[in-house]
Amino acid sequence: MDEKIVEIAFQLISYSGDARGIAMEAIHSAKNGNIEEARNLIKEAREQIHKAHEFQTQLIQDEAAGIKNEISILLIHSQDHFMTGSTVIDMAEEFVDLYDRLENK
Repeated sequence: MDEKIVEIAFQLISYSGDARGIAMEAIHSAKNGNIEEARNLIKEAREQIHKAHEFQTQLIQDEAAGIKNEISILLIHSQDHFMTGSTVIDMAEEFVDLYDRLENK
């Protein structure tokens, strides 16, 4: 497998995993009543997933330019991490809003 693709896959996994973990921290903070901290953590998680997205964009741009990359389990795994991270961030935002609403009822 091309070294560039391996590098991109590991960057996707790293940034996406960090984003997912930070989003989970946001949920726990909101659950403990720290809504402002939770919102800051979601912002941080979004920054991490944005970094991952930049690497994903490299793959898409290569393909659009006619550069075919070998599909591997590692690359699929990296995309799975990216999608999971994105989804957890979206869900964390909903949970934080819900905890905020419950706290201010």
